[in-house]
Amino acid sequence: MDFDYWKKQSPDTPIFPDVEWSKPETKTHSGKLGIIGGNKLGFAGVAEAYSIAIKSGVGQVRVLLPDALKKAIPKTISDTVYAPTNPSGSLSKDAIAEMVALGAWADEVLLIGDAGRSSETAIVYEQFLQSYSGKLVVTRDAIDLVKNNTQALIERPNTLLIASFAQLQKIFQAVYYPKVLTFSMQLTQLIEAVHKFTITYPVSIAVLHKDYLIIAHDGQVVSTEWGNPMAIWRGDVASKAAAYWLWNPTKPLEAAATAIVAKF
Repeated sequence: MDFDYWKKQSPDTPIFPDVEWSKPETKTHSGKLGIIGGNKLGFAGVAEAYSIAIKSGVGQVRVLLPDALKKAIPKTISDTVYAPTNPSGSLSKDAIAEMVALGAWADEVLLIGDAGRSSETAIVYEQFLQSYSGKLVVTRDAIDLVKNNTQALIERPNTLLIASFAQLQKIFQAVYYPKVLTFSMQLTQLIEAVHKFTITYPVSIAVLHKDYLIIAHDGQVVSTEWGNPMAIWRGDVASKAAAYWLWNPTKPLEAAATAIVAKF
């Protein structure tokens, strides 16, 4: 079954080649990306996101971390900002000033995860969502941190969620969306569900299901055969999508779809 809103992309060939061609040739025109994440027990996702953003060609990348990580961060991450940490080693409520400042500096912010499970960190993330109006990419456990504010998250324009299927299930449930997502559902059923969901809400969504990475925005859907789920769980997909969206600010669907098959 085919739908006019559903495009199928080969894993080797982008279906929006103009997005790849529009990549800026100089760093001065390549945008500024802010990355927030990490806790005292881990920052692997942050390090991976920083590396991918630089390799992708982002002009400037700045990372905001809990100050408990000051002695652990390698020199390869050269532009870092540290914010107050709570006893659990995650960002405290006092980190909001640094988060807002990063949002003011950046053209786009990536909440990459490794953020810990602290309720205090969840509150400061929710405060940031309310204060920041720019382009925002949210993935991994950062999605779980803002689950108490799901309605505001999906009603927020300029937002891209790179979610697991289980996270998308919870999002649908949290807002009482009438379509129930199940792991056994057919690909076409999920395509139709995210098509309708992204007509209802301005959020953009990327999710893995049945070896396909599905990206949806404004009712349009792109599916790509996908055999590397670890690239999603490590944050690679979100980092690439964030980079390409910087250069195509009005095309989140096209940017994310192109980013996942881009070679660099």
